[in-house]
Amino acid sequence: MKLASSFPLVLAAAVSLSLTACGGDNPDSSARPSSTPSVVATPTDSTPTETPTETGPVKRTKAELTKALLDLKDLPSGFTTDNDEHTLVFSAPTSKCKTLVKYLNADEAPDSKVNANSAFAGGQEGPYLDFGLDSMNTSKAVGKLLTSYREAVASCKKVNLRFNGQGSTSMEVVELQAPEFGDTPFAFKLTGVSGPKKGLEFATAVSGLGDVALTVAILAGQPGELDSATEAAVEKARIVLEKPGG
Repeated sequence: MKLASSFPLVLAAAVSLSLTACGGDNPDSSARPSSTPSVVATPTDSTPTETPTETGPVKRTKAELTKALLDLKDLPSGFTTDNDEHTLVFSAPTSKCKTLVKYLNADEAPDSKVNANSAFAGGQEGPYLDFGLDSMNTSKAVGKLLTSYREAVASCKKVNLRFNGQGSTSMEVVELQAPEFGDTPFAFKLTGVSGPKKGLEFATAVSGLGDVALTVAILAGQPGELDSATEAAVEKARIVLEKPGG
């Protein structure tokens, strides 16, 4: 899995995330604040969205998915587009972890028809963000993917991580209470328990948007970040993907 350095998002009561698709002002992305950039999502009804009724295969384009992703003008000042990709390589200490490791090492969701990603950095020490959208053609396929993620996490207790050629770090795997945004959301966290990256946390949320799967990944984050980032990503993606013609 190639990631943009890492994926943290720090949540503090300072800056609101305005979505361009909703008509918000664009922040100055060139500013580099002395403190960590913050994102605050506007509170909404947290009731999970019901899985949509299947209406047949939907064909998406990469351009459409890219437009539906959060981009730099949607973020608070202090963030920059992160093109400095580093490689995280996961391995399975037991056969029970093979499926989860396969997902972690993949550049896109299994059986994805079309994929788009965006990545951002808030400074050399973070925060960093990574958002992904995968067209699965049907909501049934998205539901199958989410079920597979749940089963993979439930059966795996630890994975090994190598970051930029460094020694192996043992990462504990636990399921998280998923952000209540999107269809049948699921989330999990990896925490370094031994090795050079001990203490490192990597959190991921996956949810459905009809026929599209949304992934939000955060590394070295703070409590509440995954919810805020997922809410913002779901809000913009729904606006674009539900609009005729994208």
